[in-house]
Amino acid sequence: QVQLTEFGGGLVQPGGSLKLSCAASGRTSSTRTTAWFRQRPGQEREFVAAIRRSGDIQYGVDSVKGRFTISRDAAKNTVYLQMNSLKPEDTAVYSCAAGTPILSNQYNPTAYPYWGQGTQVTVSS
Repeated sequence: QVQLTEFGGGLVQPGGSLKLSCAASGRTSSTRTTAWFRQRPGQEREFVAAIRRSGDIQYGVDSVKGRFTISRDAAKNTVYLQMNSLKPEDTAVYSCAAGTPILSNQYNPTAYPYWGQGTQVTVSS
């Protein structure tokens, strides 16, 4: 089993920044990929970004490219999502997930057996 805990959500003004953390514990060696998903009010969960142990990175939502950066600290078993130039439409519950999806399936939430509890990000003035 792998346990995931997110930190860093909150309320931020448009144009501001937040950095989310996803700390993993347990059998972390059993997973290859950690991803961030978000679910905006009234919408389906969408793939934001994923990072593999190899360091390979994939971004999903076009609207976050250039503004969001995923990274990892292997020594701390922690994956980060740096979010800059935040917009009201980025308001969502952000969740991290871990698993071993093939590269072409990293966008698929059902490919991840382990999930954190989610953290609310609200972008509002």
